[in-house]
Parts: sequence; structure tokens; C-alpha cells
Amino acid sequence: MNLCRNENVPKVALLWRGDPDAVIERPSPQNNRLYPLFNAFADLNVLAEPVVYSDEAVQNVYGRLLHFDGVLVWVDPITEGQDRSTLDSMLKDISAQGVWVSAHPDVILKIGTKEVLFRTRHLGWGTDARRYATYGEFREEFPARLRSGAPRVLKQRRGNGGIGTWRVEPADAAPEGSEAHTIVLVQEARRGSSEESLPLNDFIQRCEGYFSKGGCLIDQPFQRRVAEGMIRCYLVHNRVVGFSTQAPRAEGNFAMARKKTMYEESEPRFRELRNKMESEWVPSMQQLLSIATESLPVLWDADFLYCPKTGQGEDTYVLCEINISAVLPFPERAALRIAHAALARMTTARQARRARDSARNT
Repeated sequence: MNLCRNENVPKVALLWRGDPDAVIERPSPQNNRLYPLFNAFADLNVLAEPVVYSDEAVQNVYGRLLHFDGVLVWVDPITEGQDRSTLDSMLKDISAQGVWVSAHPDVILKIGTKEVLFRTRHLGWGTDARRYATYGEFREEFPARLRSGAPRVLKQRRGNGGIGTWRVEPADAAPEGSEAHTIVLVQEARRGSSEESLPLNDFIQRCEGYFSKGGCLIDQPFQRRVAEGMIRCYLVHNRVVGFSTQAPRAEGNFAMARKKTMYEESEPRFRELRNKMESEWVPSMQQLLSIATESLPVLWDADFLYCPKTGQGEDTYVLCEINISAVLPFPERAALRIAHAALARMTTARQARRARDSARNT
């Protein structure tokens, strides 16, 4: 298929979910959180256009995207009951037509779900993670994981905003073999949630829906240093481009407030974390999951919690999750590096498309 494009000026779509029929104002710092990227693309003589997506308008959006060299996507896994299944199918088709996509749905499935915590648990950023692939497996095995009395954190396979992420802790000890009657304290990381007390069996039944459509639950130990906050590490492909920190919403709460404090990649307090990410953890993840550097998103982040300090008093870290579907906010100073990486990928995709079209016409 030949794509109709302006061959002189590269075109990139910046896509998010909304009402496609709504009038899109010219992006500005006042009306668009992606404005730094629009500005960075303009500096590189790349035409960046906003594209608003909904499942109802998928065919119209599909036809529009065929006229771009690439598309950058900001759509959460779950939004008001909607998932990304229709969008991801369309993005795969767009990619097959020669349009570069970031993040590509296939890469999201490798590193953008909570399952990455289980698959990479043996890397330096990992911890004692368990995956329950079926509801029956969860019912049978999870009570024993609580027997020690230590709190656990359960995470559904795909989610955002703390949806489907639970802190679970026994309220009292129970004799072995009677775990189903144990009273547990649970709290979801979702905004506005509060702690509940209920029988473990009731909580287990509540989680049954997480296993539909190929879902699973990831089980990790609760990190006691969560009160010290979370560190978000931003990357362009395999290079760190900045950090941010978030504090818990309230004392004793394991959910993080939305407010972030941004830092440059050279921030001294995160030097060791940056070194480990660039020289050890990301390369090991790429090798384990068969992801080429150029296939990594041009913008993604990894969230870390503090683990116990070493004997020398140094901080250690555990991976909390990887965000790849809709990274906002991000360090504004990284916008030009994101744009440069996207332009390089679009140039490669355009060359491949031209070679393919030339071969078809001979």
C-alpha cells in the first residue's frame, strides 16, 4: 500500500484518548501537557499534530494515521472502564503499513505490564515475586504466602493509577489450614481508597475478575521503606534522561501522591541508580526479553521503591512497575532528546517503506 504523505517534512502524530469531534486548539503551554514535545519537534523541522482517539472513531483515526511517519501514544491501560484492545489492534496494523509506533503494543506486552516484575525477578532490581496465572492457583497458594504475617502487595497484570494494586496483611494469626477464615487488612492504591477489614476468602473472591481475558496477579513483598517515597527513572530508549520523586499520600499509606519533584539525569543522589539502569539492568532486561534498543520506547519510565540499606549504609532499590503506555508528566528538558530519537526512528521507517514500495513497483 502506498501512503499519501508530504515527502519533504516528517510528520508525527501525538495521540491521546478523548472526543475526536471536539475542536482541538493549537497546542500551547496553557492547554496541552505535551507542549514541550510539540515545541521540540518544531525545532527539528518535524510537523507534530495532535490526534484524539476513541474506540468509536477507530476507523477514522486509522485512516488519518496512515498519512504520518510516526505516532507517539499516550493512552492508559484502563480509562473509565475502557481498555486498549481496540487501539492496540489498530496500532499494530498501522505499524505493519510502515508507520513507526511508540510504544508498540508488542513491546508494551513485554515490559509494560506488571508481569515484567515476575519475568525479571532474577535481575538486580527484582525481589521475591510470584505470578498466579489462574484463579485456582491464587486461591490455593496465596494464603500460605500470608502465613508469615508479613504484608504482601498484589498487582493485576495491566492497570494504572493504582487500580488493582492491593496491600494485604493478616489482621491476626490463624492456625495452619484455616487461612480462608483469616481476617485481613487490605487497601487498594487507587486514589480515595481506604483500608478495609474482611475475611481472606472474601478478598480472594473479589480478585477473581483479574484473571479474565488472560489476566494474572503478581505477588510481591511489601517494602517497609515505602514511607520514604518512590523514585521514577525516565528513559529514552536505553538512556536515563531524568528522575522524579513522589511521596505517599498520607503517613502509613502505600499509595503515592500525584505531585512529583523533577530532577535531571545528573542528580548526584541517583547516580548509582542511573549507573545500574544503563550498564546492568536495562541491558539484562533487553537480552532476557529479546528487545532491541531501537524497539524500546522513546519515552518510558521505571518506578523504584527503597529496599533495606546495605551494611555500608547505601540505598538499594526494587522495581515497582514500568510505565510505557502514557508517561506524563516527564522532564521538560528531555523533550528534545525524545524528539531526536523519534525522528531517527521515523527516518529509518521511511527508508524501509520506500525500499519496500520500490521493490513492489519493479
